[in-house]
Amino acid sequence: MKTMRAKWLRQASVQRVFALVTGAGGQARIAGGAVRNALMGKAVADIDFATTLSPQAVMQIFMAAGHAAHPTGIDHGTVTVVVDGHAFEVTTLRKDVTTDGRRAVVSFTDDWRADALRRDFTMNALYCDANGKIHDFTNGYEDILKNRIRFVGNPTARIKEDYLRILRYFRFLSTFGKLKVGGDGVAACVRLRKGLLTLSAERISQEMQKLLTGEKAVPVLKLMAAHKVLRNVIDHTNEFRTVSRLPPDAILRAFALAQNPLALKEMWRLSNQQAERIKKLSEFSLPSLGLRPDEQRRILYQMGEQAWRDSVHLAWARSRTAPNDRAWKRMLLLPQRWSIPEFPVLGRDLIALGHAAGPDLGQTLKQLEELWIASDFKPSKHDLLKNLTGVHCD
Repeated sequence: MKTMRAKWLRQASVQRVFALVTGAGGQARIAGGAVRNALMGKAVADIDFATTLSPQAVMQIFMAAGHAAHPTGIDHGTVTVVVDGHAFEVTTLRKDVTTDGRRAVVSFTDDWRADALRRDFTMNALYCDANGKIHDFTNGYEDILKNRIRFVGNPTARIKEDYLRILRYFRFLSTFGKLKVGGDGVAACVRLRKGLLTLSAERISQEMQKLLTGEKAVPVLKLMAAHKVLRNVIDHTNEFRTVSRLPPDAILRAFALAQNPLALKEMWRLSNQQAERIKKLSEFSLPSLGLRPDEQRRILYQMGEQAWRDSVHLAWARSRTAPNDRAWKRMLLLPQRWSIPEFPVLGRDLIALGHAAGPDLGQTLKQLEELWIASDFKPSKHDLLKNLTGVHCD
């Protein structure tokens, strides 16, 4: 059987988790994504453990050893433990009792095979012990070697347990770019695509944003569109060329893909920051290479740095110019050459000169700012106040 060698496996905090569980009479193995990514030579972000111990036992032994333990998903067997500043999810082995396409009721078990058989893809059903020995109950290691994504068992059954697995399947195709479509996975996803309509906006958003940043996002999006899967999660355009020319930024790519980008705020339950990016892209006209330097500065001032970069990226992607075009790149980097200045006049400056507080004061400030912008931000505070006679300030 394959043995995995990874530096993170030898970390003291990781080995401490193994030691505490085995010292209490249980078994522990690292499960899922960390094992998959390590075998594929990809970065490992999170290290998750599976164990034969109950969640309550996990809580007890780690707290007794002086480590924090939080019941972050205890109904489904998950406890988050903190060892030497590192957080690890430790989940009791499970098997599904009932499923409804969105969530599962589980029971705990000490059967590693049963836990593996409830997982989505074979490459996610791999485990490794403290010595790096791989435990594989579904031939997931062979599927990795053959560049193949395969559902555990019957694809239809796996999808009906949780329809999110349709998006996860396509997201894996997008993320693991060298992997090929295998078996009847796509056929099952297409056949059951309407199940996506039962999922929450948050779950769809999370998977789609990951998919959009994948190495093969555009070919996968085209595949989803061709099989009428994509329209169940986004009212989409066919701007696949534009999406392919954008950086791997989920919000930028979603904006280009959506028929109505503003609808994504509710459709995908975007954060306020993400929704604000889309709102600004919708409010402003996209820049062009014909803009004079002073016009570029004016637009950058009005938009802000993030919206400027977003709009330049989108305009560049929709153009016919090369992806390495120097003029577009220079425009994109404008915020690095020119820092957005702060309007130097405040309301209290006008009040000190005898202007009354109120709406007229705000109007005067606005007119002064427009004069300042039209003068390419050059007038100083002294110059602006000196020329107040030319500004309406009744």
